[in-house]
Amino acid sequence: MKNIDMKKLILTAVAITVISQILHTVFAVFSMGYYTDSAYAGVWSGIMMPGYGPPPAEFYYLSAIFGLIAAGIYTAAFMKLKGAIPGKGSIRKGLHFGFWIIFLLGSVPGYLSMYLLINLPAGLLLEWAVEGLVISLISGMVITRLNGK
Repeated sequence: MKNIDMKKLILTAVAITVISQILHTVFAVFSMGYYTDSAYAGVWSGIMMPGYGPPPAEFYYLSAIFGLIAAGIYTAAFMKLKGAIPGKGSIRKGLHFGFWIIFLLGSVPGYLSMYLLINLPAGLLLEWAVEGLVISLISGMVITRLNGK
């Protein structure tokens, strides 16, 4: 894979995964009412909610692994596309990449599909979209900072 520094890709993916897991935990505090609402108990997977109470450790392990994979994909995409991403300096370029590629292309279609397919409250989906935007913007800046402008 020409133009992809695997050491930088892995380092970046790990950094983003750590930051994302922390932010997901913080945001979960604000949306906990949705997770504990019995009206939505049936929508959660058995991995996340095998019973009443907090998710088991396996959920967090899988969440981190999936986050690491996604962060690696976005980092590789940046490494391939960085010359085409607008913005001067790592912060501006990172904000552009985070917003246009990670958030708009990577997240928004999923939120729209979930609204149509899964019985989730619109408020929770909105909260997830805000959370996703914050994480996407920060991830974009981390990617550009660690992988050059």
